[in-house]
Amino acid sequence: MTRRLRLVAAGLAAVVVCLVGCGLDVQAADLFQVTRSGAGGQRLTLLVNDGGTISCDGGKRKALPDPQLLQARDLATSLNADVKSKLRFPVNARSVFSYKVKVQNGTFSFPDTAASTRKELSRLELFVLQAAASPCRLGP
Repeated sequence: MTRRLRLVAAGLAAVVVCLVGCGLDVQAADLFQVTRSGAGGQRLTLLVNDGGTISCDGGKRKALPDPQLLQARDLATSLNADVKSKLRFPVNARSVFSYKVKVQNGTFSFPDTAASTRKELSRLELFVLQAAASPCRLGP
């Protein structure tokens, strides 16, 4: 019986060494990526991660304040539902910006004028403006 216990202990030790060697560096999932384009070629891409970081225009990840992270999580849920619903938004001549959003369930686009008809789109536009100002420290 002691030989069997030693084999089990050795097996468990090997598993522990393997797990520690791997570092267990688990990355949090991305919540969404939004790209805003429009007037004068002003383009902005934000990649929001569930771990509390944001990447602005492909740059280094920055910490996302807790209130903005909570907003982003709520937005991701709403936006995933929009993708599942296969919503389509016509481009309007009054549009200044267009948005392309990638979420877990897929991708969709909308003009800024669509925000008047869907609350989550206006919340996303506001999130983009606020994130561009801080933590991205970019212009509007």
